Amino acid sequence: MTRITPADLNPDPMTLDLRLEPGSVDYARDVRQIGPLAVKGTAERLEEYRGPREIVEDIRLRAHLAGDFELLCGRCLEPIQRHVEQTFDLVFRPAGADSDPGERSISEAETEIGYYETSGLLLEDAVREQVLLSLPDRSLCREDCKGLCPHCGANLNETTCNCGEQHSDPRWAALQGLGVEKLSGK
Repeated sequence: MTRITPADLNPDPMTLDLRLEPGSVDYARDVRQIGPLAVKGTAERLEEYRGPREIVEDIRLRAHLAGDFELLCGRCLEPIQRHVEQTFDLVFRPAGADSDPGERSISEAETEIGYYETSGLLLEDAVREQVLLSLPDRSLCREDCKGLCPHCGANLNETTCNCGEQHSDPRWAALQGLGVEKLSGK
């Protein structure tokens, strides 16, 4: 784990040149890193003066990441490979630095600020967030993916099944005994 604190960035910024191996960051259930992830950039300390004695030490993280990932198709669950390349410029502030008693509105600039704990910022957390934001919410292996059979789970892109014709929806079972004659009033 790469932990960054404002003390690490004083007096000079920190140069980042990391190679994160698969398995070193847990992204999501359906997202898997399949090769090394290169992260290059800098981390620097920003000082925000809020009065004669109050200085907030922010961490600015500017970096570029690139790597290959495997997602699952949203219909058939087959793996799909995606290359991720993302440049980001983020500001992190100490947790609690913006907590004022009572409610207040925040500016648009404040919505772009992340927060770090007193122990520091974990670079892997920022990388995970940027990777997940760069991936689509739902991916398809191909535009005409047929998905899985809802009854037997067969991949309909690879095989055809007849079980959909054999099964009826159990919610309609009570109406199966009614014939067309009874419905029309005869």
